[in-house]
Amino acid sequence: MNQVYTEVSIDPRGVATLTLNRPEVHNAFDDAMIAELIAVLKDLANNDAVRVLVLTSNGKNFSAGADLNWMRSMAQKDYQQNLNDAGELATLMHRLDKFPKPTLALVKGAAFGGALGLVACCDIAIAEENASFCLSEVRIGLIPAVISPYVMRAIGERESRRYFLTAERFMAPKAKHLGLLHEVVNEGELADSAETFINTLLQNSPAALTAAKSLIHNIYNRKISNNVIAHTEQAIAEIRVSPEGQEGLSAFLEKRKPAWLGKEDA
Repeated sequence: MNQVYTEVSIDPRGVATLTLNRPEVHNAFDDAMIAELIAVLKDLANNDAVRVLVLTSNGKNFSAGADLNWMRSMAQKDYQQNLNDAGELATLMHRLDKFPKPTLALVKGAAFGGALGLVACCDIAIAEENASFCLSEVRIGLIPAVISPYVMRAIGERESRRYFLTAERFMAPKAKHLGLLHEVVNEGELADSAETFINTLLQNSPAALTAAKSLIHNIYNRKISNNVIAHTEQAIAEIRVSPEGQEGLSAFLEKRKPAWLGKEDA
C-alpha cells in the first residue's frame, strides 16, 4: 500500500517498527491516518516474519490525539456519520489491542487524547521522563469514549474518574505510577530500553507469546468459573502438544537452545 502518514520497517530479526509520521501536526490523526494504521496493522499481523511490533513516532511528540481540522469537519456531520467515524477509531484500537505479536509503545513529547488509547493498547509502554500525557477531551466538550475501555483497564476506574474529568496534564513518572507505562527512561534512552525488551521477547517461543496474549484477553476480569477453568485446561493442553511446545520442552530437558533461536542467538 502507498503509505502517507506512517513508516514501516521490518528488520532481519522480525522486529517491525511502525512510525507515526505527521510531525508537522504533532502526529495528530484524522480519518485518513486511522484508515492507514488499520491497514498497516492488518498487514503486519498477517506477516509470519513479524515477531515484535514497535510503535513509535517522528518529530518531537508521540501524538497530539485527534487532528483539529478533522474534528472541525466531524462537527458539521450528522449522528450516523459520526457513528461510522467512531467505528473506524474503535477498529484501530481493537486491532492494536488484539495484535497477535508482542507490542511496544515508545513515547516522547506529548501524548494527548486518543494517543493514550494507542499507548494503553500496547503490551509494553516506555516513555522518556519528560513525556507528558493528558485526557483532554472534556476541555473541548467531548469525552474519551472510544479509548476508555483500554485506558480504564490500564489505570483503573478510580484514577479514570479523576483524569477523565479534570483533563489534567501529567508527566511520565505519574503515568508509570498510574499503570499506563511500564518504564520511564532518560531523554534519548528510548531505543536502548526498547532493545532490552525486544531481546528478551525474541528469546521466547513466538507461538507461546501469541497464545499468552490470547490467554490474557480471554481470562482477564472474568469470574473464576467452570468455563474459565476449562479454558485454561484446554489452553495448556493445546500448547503442550503444539510443535513449539514440544520443541521447547525437549530443548529444556535436553539442555539445548530451542529451534526458534537462530544460530546468532544460540
